[in-house]
Amino acid sequence: MDKRHLEETKEYLQKRGFEDPEIGIVLGSGLGKLVDKIEDQVIAHYNQIPFFPLATVEFHSGKLIYGNLCGKKVVVMQGRFHHYEGYDFVDITYPIRAMHQLGIKKLLISNAAGAINLDYKMGELMLIEDHINLQGGSPLAFKEVSAFGERFVDMSNPYDTELREQARSIAEKHDLPLNEGVYAAVVGPQLETRAEYRYLKIIGADAVGMSTVPEVIVANHLKLPVLAVSVLTDECDPDNLKPVDVEEILKVAGEAEPKMITLFTELIKLS
Repeated sequence: MDKRHLEETKEYLQKRGFEDPEIGIVLGSGLGKLVDKIEDQVIAHYNQIPFFPLATVEFHSGKLIYGNLCGKKVVVMQGRFHHYEGYDFVDITYPIRAMHQLGIKKLLISNAAGAINLDYKMGELMLIEDHINLQGGSPLAFKEVSAFGERFVDMSNPYDTELREQARSIAEKHDLPLNEGVYAAVVGPQLETRAEYRYLKIIGADAVGMSTVPEVIVANHLKLPVLAVSVLTDECDPDNLKPVDVEEILKVAGEAEPKMITLFTELIKLS
């Protein structure tokens, strides 16, 4: 990664009108409707932004959207990048570094995940309190990392305590069931076997997905407060496992999305 590339990305976006955003948001699979609430939108397609990767997943739209949301300037990734698309971890997290260059002070992340903890039900939200990285790599494992921050980043509390407390308070106020737990990040794109679901439960995972952890690692590298929420789109019971229908997962994510939008918009109001 080259600092000059980040500078060129920043200059391009600033010329497009991406001026002084306060909050960055990453939207997961089936969770794109938050952008409908953004006023005075400025849109930059990923394929037009210098040095941005391209989203290859059909249900990720590939746009960076800037505007006003709940009185705050936000920049939103509608469509994220995954290791299973063939990207390395530096590419996957390049947009996080670009948003930080633009000036964001907080990062909110959403994803769709499977519930390993069977006390948690399909369509509910889970506030991520910790994670397990099973993706086999790190976005900090490159030669020039020290030019961008400390090489050895502390991860004892990767998800910001204050943001999590605010999320709990908002959920209680709005009567939103909000589970809390550990998110395991795997490579994918294949779904898990019954044995893998049992393994994930044994090692302490409450939910499993294919994203989020690289972005959170980079946020911590940048000392950027981050919060992440999973929409639980399926229940991963190894003793009653049925074939996964991706369309059904996206449908559940869409039905649960209003809960996530309430949580995020209320958090933005408090920022």
